[in-house]
Amino acid sequence: MADDEFQVGKAKVCLVQGDISEQDTDALVNAANSTLMGGGGVDGAIHRKGGPKILEECKRIRVTEWPDGLPTGKAVITSGGNLKARYVVHTVGPVWRSGTRGEPELLVEAYCNSLTLAASKGLKTIAFPSISTGAYSYPIEKASRIALKTVKEFLDKEDKLDKVVFVLFTSHDLEIYKKAAREII
Repeated sequence: MADDEFQVGKAKVCLVQGDISEQDTDALVNAANSTLMGGGGVDGAIHRKGGPKILEECKRIRVTEWPDGLPTGKAVITSGGNLKARYVVHTVGPVWRSGTRGEPELLVEAYCNSLTLAASKGLKTIAFPSISTGAYSYPIEKASRIALKTVKEFLDKEDKLDKVVFVLFTSHDLEIYKKAAREII
């Protein structure tokens, strides 16, 4: 196995550099903001490439399920619109505020709820960005360890997913995830 691919139970965990909106998986995870109306970074890229159908579904979710916005750590699912992925799992990661305001637990919750939602829909493959490490300023070294540990623990208990891909935007971020994966997985 390559140094960017790890076996966990029956599933593969893969680390790649690229654009998450280009991934051909059953679902992509969107590092959304609580409005679900699109934004910058990963959120903006997914909404732009996915087209208006995703925004329409997000608006419906806001009206029917989360009128005050999606809380940090929770996850919802929409279709993938024009993306290669059939679905988008939207989750809100925590904003980093020194790590003393529940940020680690909320980040774990964002990953767990995304994985649980994908598995409950019968999906087999899912791609994650590095949640909260962009505009929300979560230190990537800490976030990568939480992300990988949470995914490993989920896959050790559940055998519903075949592949989890972490899509890192820069080679620097990819190297941080590779280092963390060698220690955790």
